[in-house]
Amino acid sequence: MTTSRGPLRVLGIDPGLTRCGVGVVDVARDRSAVLVHVGVVRSDAGAPIEERLATIAAGIRAVVDEHDPAVIAVERVFAQHNRHSVMGTAQASGIALLVAGERGIPAATHTPSEVKAAITGYGSADKRQVQAMVARVLRLDQLPQPADAADALALALCHAWRGGSPASSDAPLTPAQRAWADAERLARR
Repeated sequence: MTTSRGPLRVLGIDPGLTRCGVGVVDVARDRSAVLVHVGVVRSDAGAPIEERLATIAAGIRAVVDEHDPAVIAVERVFAQHNRHSVMGTAQASGIALLVAGERGIPAATHTPSEVKAAITGYGSADKRQVQAMVARVLRLDQLPQPADAADALALALCHAWRGGSPASSDAPLTPAQRAWADAERLARR
């Protein structure tokens, strides 16, 4: 949990029905970050949908219980070509937001391009670029695997860096944040 002077603990969730990425980071006032937990909640593709969603909920609850995040950041579901895939993602996203509501934890959603821009400075970055920047920011020896886990960590970092931090208004912007802010200003014109 966050203290008035301590780091902000953020649980990032990359929703998915088969693999739901979860990542917890502590982000300090200077925007430096430390890995707390990373993993994937898996559900059996052959199981009935209600069992799969219950498995995801139980996995997210376990992470919340163990790591006590101050906020939960979830990838915002967007329309894809594969309706079956987007439906499962939307259901898993709803479960993540439900768990936040059950526990009284504030929640936020971020689009994939918003996360990529916050982490890499480029809203169309590929998965490998996001993984590399997450590894660099968290000072990891290896790229976080699988991609769902890396995406969850990126969501948590994005949220903290884009305003979830207790000192967000007076902390200096990272190069990626500066690029994102510039792009937002240009888009408003």
